[in-house]
Amino acid sequence: MKFFVSLLLGINLAFSSLHSVPSSLPDKMLPEGETTEAALSISAPSVLLMEASTGTVIFEKNSHEALRPASVTKIMTLLLIFDALAGKQISLTDTVTVSEYAASMGGSQVYLETGETQTVETMIKCISVASANDACVAMAELIDGSETEFVRRMNERASGLGMKDSNFVNCCGLEAEGHLTSAYDVALMSRELTTKYPDIHNYCTIWMENITHTTAKGNSEFGLTNTNKLLKQYEYATGLKTGFTSLAKYCVSATAKKDDMELIAVVMAAPDPKARTADAVTLLNYGFGRCRIYTDPNEDNLVAMQISGGTSEFVNLKYSEPFQYVSTSGADLSGVTKSLQLPESVEAPVVRDAIAGKAVYSLNGEQIGSVDILYTDDVEAATFADYFMKALQFS
Repeated sequence: MKFFVSLLLGINLAFSSLHSVPSSLPDKMLPEGETTEAALSISAPSVLLMEASTGTVIFEKNSHEALRPASVTKIMTLLLIFDALAGKQISLTDTVTVSEYAASMGGSQVYLETGETQTVETMIKCISVASANDACVAMAELIDGSETEFVRRMNERASGLGMKDSNFVNCCGLEAEGHLTSAYDVALMSRELTTKYPDIHNYCTIWMENITHTTAKGNSEFGLTNTNKLLKQYEYATGLKTGFTSLAKYCVSATAKKDDMELIAVVMAAPDPKARTADAVTLLNYGFGRCRIYTDPNEDNLVAMQISGGTSEFVNLKYSEPFQYVSTSGADLSGVTKSLQLPESVEAPVVRDAIAGKAVYSLNGEQIGSVDILYTDDVEAATFADYFMKALQFS
């Protein structure tokens, strides 16, 4: 009969001392998981704060309300561009030729001319820094042949991320009927972009840079200036994208990193740019003051498991992944414990990467999560021939 052996390991974390909690935070912490509008002074009608590594929602207010995103749309556009780079469909040095349609885009732009060429990397800078609509469309045409097909894939990618409140009509965020997303969905695509492709921060943190227009009229310099003023106003800011139209009002997906913790603060439809910035800073300060992260890289060696009736007597084990837990109550995580739940032995056959057991994590007697433990190899059931050959070896 199989039974489980619990190996209790006390794991003490050595957290670096945190900075004092900013005065914008409430004096009284809410119970973990509780997020009420009264907890923070937020002017925007819809916001969400997320811890990036785990996707834990720390605070939200009307986060699933479908609203106009303006240029925050470009987060999805950049995600598809980086997908294409990762898939070797394009490279940073590839040449992009601007079509008449791309050059005709209004709104925020870098005034690309029909027939002008730029590199993919320059186009990424134009999108990330200057929020250039013309560069977005030119990239969409490069990758998928047309903006229409690119937008179809934007919606497909959004669906795959679980963005149920979103529908994209264009790739740049110009006002269009039915072009909508939510604070929650913006956080999802922001998390996917920044965690899967952290190089995006190399571009969205550029404050000012010049590009060169080379056209039939000759060469001319054009200055890019970042639309995200948080980069100068908030010391931990790392990006990501602002947006504004008269209907969408002022939006931002603000990313920030402090003490190895990365947060995403999404603000939708703030009444003015100052309110947008204030809301983002309030959310980020709240998160940095309230959140604690426990991480176990699971790099310790596991004892091999005994096998009955197999071609091998033992099989090695491994963890399926590291473990992370986010507390949103400011709790002390030094008392987290790990218990290995594994049978003493297993009957052959066993299959590589099949689940052998699990590591269970607890805090103050309550389970906070687990990680599967897997077999590292296949072990077949022994046959008569196997037993016969083994007997010969010992004769």
